[in-house]
Amino acid sequence: MGNTQNLEQRDPAGDPGAGELSSTDHIALAQARSAHNYSPLPVVIAEGRGAWVTDVEGKRYLDCLAGYSAMNFGHHNPELLAAAHRQIDRVTLTSRAFYNDQFGPWVSALADMVGKEKVLPMNTGAEAVETGIKVARKWAYEVKGVPEDRATIVVAGSNFHGRTTTIISFSSDPEARTGFGPYTPGFRSVPYGDAEALEAAIDETTAAVLIEPVQGEAGVIVPPQDYLPRVREICDRERVLFIADEVQAGLGRTGTIRACEHSGVTPDAYLFGKALGGGILPVSAMVADEDVLGVIRPGQHGSTFGGNPLAGAVGRTVVRMLTEGPYLENARRLGEVLKRRLKEFVGDGVVSARSIGLWAGVDVDPSLASGAELCRRLAEHGVLVKDTHGSTVRMSPPLVISEEDLNWGLDRFAEVIEELKAGR
Repeated sequence: MGNTQNLEQRDPAGDPGAGELSSTDHIALAQARSAHNYSPLPVVIAEGRGAWVTDVEGKRYLDCLAGYSAMNFGHHNPELLAAAHRQIDRVTLTSRAFYNDQFGPWVSALADMVGKEKVLPMNTGAEAVETGIKVARKWAYEVKGVPEDRATIVVAGSNFHGRTTTIISFSSDPEARTGFGPYTPGFRSVPYGDAEALEAAIDETTAAVLIEPVQGEAGVIVPPQDYLPRVREICDRERVLFIADEVQAGLGRTGTIRACEHSGVTPDAYLFGKALGGGILPVSAMVADEDVLGVIRPGQHGSTFGGNPLAGAVGRTVVRMLTEGPYLENARRLGEVLKRRLKEFVGDGVVSARSIGLWAGVDVDPSLASGAELCRRLAEHGVLVKDTHGSTVRMSPPLVISEEDLNWGLDRFAEVIEELKAGR
């Protein structure tokens, strides 16, 4: 790692640390001056187009992570950039103290896209989840009649809903949870995919069931086909809200606008984020009907940036692109290619592979390498992915990727597996 002295120089345009710094310099500066809450691959990205990014030395990489699905429409998407530039030249922030001319059209388009009546906009995915928790509790007290401060929410083990104090209180991941107590009460965790355990956890205090239709951070875990329909049935019978966290799974990643569509269910509320901001800015939302979101009144929840004009302009473009563009079909078509190619590795360097749309979790043989080591070697071969939980690697390329590029990336995966086997 290079010396960090004199790295905070400015280029002629006045940008600190840009232009003349090497990748080694950038990494050293970041390591020296930022909190170590991430462990990035040693790649310093300077530009991006479509499914490809370029580092500061000019080396190109195929981005098969896409910002954990925030970049579903690829880097430098011309439609999204045009919408953002138009709005930046007009007004970017008004706060919700006033109306703005992008807000109504955006929330209407988003609600209509998923067949709901109301939208409560926020910024990050974690904020959308916090919104879902607050709304569910308020609904439990005002509509269901749960005694004050007694509401509970049923969640699934191995979940990932964000990193706020409340959310990590019901995480089963020691890295996310340990050292951040005391924890927020009111949550009951059951095994993911186990409808019987979920039903047993519900009682008269239960406000909601909060579930990812596909668990992303856990390694792209797709539940049994009958799981979400049974959750819907149980929630209806027990008068409990069904809240689907589609922050990572939704908006095209699985080949549908809503990942819940694969199971044919309609939850009471959706939580969206990541791709909703088009990879340009953080945009998230809770989307539900009036009988759910109607419990929130002025002053009870909000965000200075939530629903800002720039978010509205970009978010409305995202809705239009999803409903009119080729992205869903591309995710479905190339998702079959991804699934077929990954099956070829199972039993030959890969223990198992799960995929849905353009989203896959690959468990590499731990005797060959850890997930982190596999990702590092793939980066050396020009492919960017990220590991999770030991030997699992996640793949989620932008929905704009071509079949040729997808196969090129999978060919590099095959090369790395062969190299690892040869080095045993």
